[in-house]
Amino acid sequence: MSHALTHASVLKKLNSSQKGLSQQEAEARLKQYGFNEIKEAKKISPWEIFLRQFKSIVIWILVAATIISAFLAEYVDAIVILVIIVLIAVLGFIQEYRAEKSIEALKRLASLKATVLRDGKKAEIDAKDVVPGDIIFLETGDKVPADARLIDELNLKTQEAALTGESTPVKKHTAALKDSTILAERANMVYSSTIVVSGRARAVVTSTGMQTEIGRIATLIEEVKPEHTPLQKKMDSLGKWLGAITIAIALVVFFAGLIVHRASFLDMLLVSVSLAVAAIPEGLPAVVTISLALGTQRMLRRNALIRNLPSVETLGSTTVICTDKTGTLTVNEMTVKKIFANEKIIDVTGSGYDTKGEFLHRGKPHPTGEIELLLKIGALNNNAELREGSLIGDPTEGCLIVSAAKAGISKQSLESEYLRVDEIEFTSERKMMTTIHEHRTGKYAFVKGAPEVVLELCSNIHINGKVKKLTLNKKKEILSVNRKFADDALRVLGFAFKKLEKSHPEKDLTFVGLVGMIDPPREEVKVAIEKCKKAGIRVVMITGDNESTAKAVAREIGLGSRAIIGQHIDGMKNFDRAVEDIDIFARVNPEHKIKIVDALKKRGHVVAMTGDGVNDAPALKKADIGIAMGITGTDVSKEASAMVLTDDNFASIVNAVEEGRGTYDNIRKYFGFLISGNIGEVFIILLAIVLGLPLPLTATQILLINLVTDGLPALALSADPFEPNAMSRKPRRQDEPIYRNLRAFIVYYPIAMIVVALSVFSWFYFHKGNLLQAQTATFLTIGTFELYQAFSCRSTIYPSFKVGIFRNKYLVAAVACSFAIMAASIFIAPVGRYLDMVSISIFEFAAIVIISSVGSIVIEISKYLKNEA
Repeated sequence: MSHALTHASVLKKLNSSQKGLSQQEAEARLKQYGFNEIKEAKKISPWEIFLRQFKSIVIWILVAATIISAFLAEYVDAIVILVIIVLIAVLGFIQEYRAEKSIEALKRLASLKATVLRDGKKAEIDAKDVVPGDIIFLETGDKVPADARLIDELNLKTQEAALTGESTPVKKHTAALKDSTILAERANMVYSSTIVVSGRARAVVTSTGMQTEIGRIATLIEEVKPEHTPLQKKMDSLGKWLGAITIAIALVVFFAGLIVHRASFLDMLLVSVSLAVAAIPEGLPAVVTISLALGTQRMLRRNALIRNLPSVETLGSTTVICTDKTGTLTVNEMTVKKIFANEKIIDVTGSGYDTKGEFLHRGKPHPTGEIELLLKIGALNNNAELREGSLIGDPTEGCLIVSAAKAGISKQSLESEYLRVDEIEFTSERKMMTTIHEHRTGKYAFVKGAPEVVLELCSNIHINGKVKKLTLNKKKEILSVNRKFADDALRVLGFAFKKLEKSHPEKDLTFVGLVGMIDPPREEVKVAIEKCKKAGIRVVMITGDNESTAKAVAREIGLGSRAIIGQHIDGMKNFDRAVEDIDIFARVNPEHKIKIVDALKKRGHVVAMTGDGVNDAPALKKADIGIAMGITGTDVSKEASAMVLTDDNFASIVNAVEEGRGTYDNIRKYFGFLISGNIGEVFIILLAIVLGLPLPLTATQILLINLVTDGLPALALSADPFEPNAMSRKPRRQDEPIYRNLRAFIVYYPIAMIVVALSVFSWFYFHKGNLLQAQTATFLTIGTFELYQAFSCRSTIYPSFKVGIFRNKYLVAAVACSFAIMAASIFIAPVGRYLDMVSISIFEFAAIVIISSVGSIVIEISKYLKNEA
């Protein structure tokens, strides 16, 4: 490990030197190690994405139904089913076209150019030509081209949040570290694709391309295989179940006809195959796909971009949200929260780099004049710049500029008044920084640094505009406040000044105060987490930041305090069990994140993982649903995710969960609607054959029922308003069957339909002796049963009157249209002739329409009794 060696040892190990490599040696190493770039995985072509839509067993059952229908010369049926299959594939393809681009996004992170030492001279080369052993030069604003061990540095700080989750810039040094030092604390290393926020350095490249930390994450992403969503598993299971039941019933009918009725082999083959086609709810996959597509549109309006359709439903079954801290729960912008000056603790409102905020003492506005000196020192002893809300430089210094601006103090104006003439830079050994300024009243030294270090150099204290002797008791009081701030996970700086004459600028200073800062939680997060709790969803924080900071943020947003650091995960026994009792995972690396997600999934959880950094990408892909941040998120995290929050708002996750639950509820509505009708149709035909009756429906009538009275209302139900109180229910179990609590729909209702339909068929057949009229009456009975049931399916939980029977205008239109087609096929002779229909009397028509409401009444009574229980 390069971080555990001195830079001289690393140079020796890499066969390099302070003079860098020769051009000849660099070219040889380029052949040995390859280009410094992320290797692309095999690209998935649009054609492969299209073919991927045909993996569902239900789709293959529909393909079989198409072939069978064509074999039976039912060409209209075959064409309709084929159109449905193509519709499903096209909708899925459109939604998933942009998937599987994680490696390409990682490649875009690479630096375009790098400054290296070749043949003893500085040279600018393409970053992809950098090799291990190269000496590289880094300046403020550079993107690090490869992983490297520092040789020397001057005030070097790098922003590594996207890689490690550390919210503040990392101060670098050149000393060797322990071999066991975790990635986030390897301060003598710089890493590919991280940003230099201040200082400069010289380093020797240790790893390039896929061997860098970024490359290792790329490998992790490649190795993570996405799993089927709960809905995909349910649909595949349903497909197997439907296939088995359909084949079994068709065989029973086939052999019953041959043995009991002595029918011909060909006749019974045609009847059995027709029955098999009738048993398949060909509209179900199409309506599910349309519903999911509508769900993605609604979610986009609520700032959640869904990248593949089944993820809509997965959100609804989420039981755990694993969330990154930096940039997800927090704003990823350091903010001054507390000031100690003039023996008072002052709270500072506002968040991030917004210059709006107040100074409060015990909840009341505090005059800024009393803290003006401290704010001025913070703005002048400062190398950062704030331009139109964007920070250039160190976030710690940036928040000092913002806090001064909240008091109406402009850094730019101050700098023209206090001209900087010298600077004693910050180092990790000194732990402080001093700037010297000329003013019309004299020359001043302004100092900021670690409170205990600054205090040691102070002999006086500034209180209410007066300079007093700094006593030992006063020092103890200041250090006590410092500890209090630190316990709240605030990063604390001390501030002092001195009017210069001839003495040293860092001796006999006058102490002014303390400033405590933190990367604060987003304002809306606390409410969002409370909603998650009410919805039965557990929120877990996973961060690369330190434990105390993570706990402080957790306290503010209402998360639990049970914490563990990443190093302890590796050696923990029974981690799969312990994961249930941990609220915060701190100092974790990418492998830990995957291990946490894995452990939760083994416990039966449906896991959503949020994040915005490169370090989040493998876990985003491993989770049941990965959620990336759209504004602050890296390309890598977005492409590895299933969903992107376009407003970076944690609260949008809760909205997305609500949409997911509502979408799944709607899928259950038309599942109950379509399956119950098909069960009824199949058993009506099956029982008729077993009882020795003629077929109660013709093949054309079966097709018309499937298309008109099943298809149109089912499509309308896909746009149905959601069930009430979706977010007050606990998440459903991942293995919960889609038909759970639908007994009224798939048992009681089909029984009522079978009894009424066979009774109507028998009365017409035996009483009037007209088979086609009996079949027409049976068609009308089943059709009107279905139309009544469509209104009952507006809710699978509550009685229809509670959710509003006619609230879905599309459903009302679909039912009216279906009823008109049925009536036309019966009473308009030219239409009926092509659809195997004959007319019946108006009285018979009205009687059937009335009696067919029985099935819907049974469902409504069942729902009412269940809600009253």
